[in-house]
Amino acid sequence: MPRLETSADSPVPVRVVAVRISEWIGRLGEIWVDGQVAQLNRRPGMATQFLVLRDPDANISLSVTCPRAVLPETVIEGSRVVLRARPDFYLERGTLSLRATDVRQVGLGELLARLEALRKLLAAEGLFAPERKRSLPFLPRCIGLITGRASAAERDVVDNARRRLPGAQFRLANVAMQGPSAVNEVVDALRELDADPDVDLIVIARGGGSVEDLLPFSNESLIRAVSDARTPVVSAIGHESDRPLLDLVADLAASTPTDAAKRIVPDLADERRGIAELRARSRGRLHARIEREHELMAGLPERLRNTVRARIVREGEDTAQLRRRVRQRMTTLLQAGRDDLEHVRARVRALSPEATLERGYAVVRTADGSVVREPAQAVGALRVRVAGGEFDAAAFDRAQ
Repeated sequence: MPRLETSADSPVPVRVVAVRISEWIGRLGEIWVDGQVAQLNRRPGMATQFLVLRDPDANISLSVTCPRAVLPETVIEGSRVVLRARPDFYLERGTLSLRATDVRQVGLGELLARLEALRKLLAAEGLFAPERKRSLPFLPRCIGLITGRASAAERDVVDNARRRLPGAQFRLANVAMQGPSAVNEVVDALRELDADPDVDLIVIARGGGSVEDLLPFSNESLIRAVSDARTPVVSAIGHESDRPLLDLVADLAASTPTDAAKRIVPDLADERRGIAELRARSRGRLHARIEREHELMAGLPERLRNTVRARIVREGEDTAQLRRRVRQRMTTLLQAGRDDLEHVRARVRALSPEATLERGYAVVRTADGSVVREPAQAVGALRVRVAGGEFDAAAFDRAQ
């Protein structure tokens, strides 16, 4: 199909654009489409029936027309169907629709097979891995609750939680919990609560239902939204026998909404009893310790006296022994000092002038006190010193 050449000066009429769009869409031919019936308008007596087909994983829908004969009576709003249709562009209104020639309702077995295939795919990506699970806060400040308006699930969660913890705070998000719009509403509520900094925990609760009713909680868009959430998510969908994929990706899967209430908040009465028991045990242990210490202190003075007395005796004996050793050491050192002093004295006496004089020598000095060392120095009056004292002498020349 050749491209239209247009400009501001040479535009094409609307009809030309509409025809070209219709021709292009018409070239698609018949296709098989999978979707969920969002709206169904059965017109009694009319050969043509009208419905709106919605994508289960996105907020996208298309109008569908089909012969009454090919639309099964069991198809209702919310049913999953596969239909064979030809895209049709309505020129007068500029709208796109599908003209179905065959409509088949998806059976339960096929739905379960698709869910199993989706479970395997998401498990392979690691969305259900245990290490991704986050611990729930012990005492959440505010609990986000996604559930149906005025539903039994809402009452079960809120009433039982507040019975366990009076004053528990909830931020409610009432949305459709089944039907074509359920997935989008739950995902939007989840993202809104996840973005709220005051919400510490999010609970998605519903009071059971058929497999078809619970299909939104196995939807891939919802599963991925829960996996991406920063806030811990608790799944409380259905009863113990129900097992949607939401249970696998949630941080905690409760068997019922009532079970979820018991697991998201502590029981104040139980906690008080536990604290009282711990206080009693601590008091008992403290009293037992004080009693043991009292018994030990009762005999402590006598033990201290005996210990001090023995210590004093032992220290006294050690002191006496040290004193004897010091006295002996001092005596030895003094005797050695005396012996050394006598030896020094003997050496000094042996080397002193007195010892020389005692051997018969004399020291002769002149009148001016000079020591006479040469005979020529002995002139006139002299002074002689011997061992016994000093006396005067005079030098004379023998030649005279």
